[in-house]
Amino acid sequence: MRRILAIGLAAAVLLLALTGCGAAPESDSGKLQVVATLFPYYDFARAIGGEDAEVTLLVAAGREAHSFEPTPLDVIKVWRSDVFLYNGGESEAWVEEILDAAGENIRETVAIMDGLALLEEEMAEGMQESASAHDHHDEHDHDEHDEHDEHNDEEIEYDEHVWTSPVMACGICETIRDALCRADPAHAEGYTARAEDYIAKLQDLDAQFREVVAQGRRSTLVFGDRFPLLYFCRTYDLDYRAAFQGCAADTEPRLGTLQYLIDYVGQEEIPVVYTIELSSHKIADAIAETTGAAVLTFESGQTVSRADFAAGCTYLDLMERNVAALREGLR
Repeated sequence: MRRILAIGLAAAVLLLALTGCGAAPESDSGKLQVVATLFPYYDFARAIGGEDAEVTLLVAAGREAHSFEPTPLDVIKVWRSDVFLYNGGESEAWVEEILDAAGENIRETVAIMDGLALLEEEMAEGMQESASAHDHHDEHDHDEHDEHDEHNDEEIEYDEHVWTSPVMACGICETIRDALCRADPAHAEGYTARAEDYIAKLQDLDAQFREVVAQGRRSTLVFGDRFPLLYFCRTYDLDYRAAFQGCAADTEPRLGTLQYLIDYVGQEEIPVVYTIELSSHKIADAIAETTGAAVLTFESGQTVSRADFAAGCTYLDLMERNVAALREGLR
């Protein structure tokens, strides 16, 4: 990744030199130039920026954010921005190299995760069950595992999907509002008013989720998929079972994990097994085939399909889908 990024940085510098562009020229539109790495921050910024800002999404719709590699043109977009919004987690380590190269030319760079109350990644129950069985079979490697575990304990991995909680999204919008106001004080009144209106919509969304949870017959969600909804579940006191933690790179669960989820869904008569957007339904379908549960998508909001993006889909639209999906899962 470092070699690819180094090549990208060099190519970006060459492109700027060939086109005679400065490090951060003014936009032809005269509007504040905002670049966001992820869809939620792009969407929040365009709602708050309104007619005063021109917002660009760096990780294109339909792309996998965790494996994103910036092109020279992506690097130039970042360098030319007035405000650059990024998550700040390990999956965006490439950002720091771009900012080290020319970040001083950007008026405001904002790492959204900074200053938030972060949650450590968890191993979902089901994964724990199969891991315990695996460790039991490998008792002869006990000392080696202990040494490995002690090493891992020193490195805390935080869940990066902070926007999945509408409550945290309110705080994120305040952070974006403040960045836009600092970068463009002449339009601060507009940014502030639009942020207030948007936060009110997030608070209404939060109320809808709380109502669904209060009316539900159960409080556990089952994901036959990766699980990027830790902040969401903690906000609404929901338990969960999942095939993978966070957005792990694994594509096949341990057989013990799959069997645990099948048994759990069957025994608890769970009505819905969830997948996340742009993901294979293979694991969820296998659980559903055996148990009779329905398969529904729960939107993490990290990205959207190209069709949804072209149709102007928003974070609020995605979360409204989740209100309906949650209602089905808790009935």
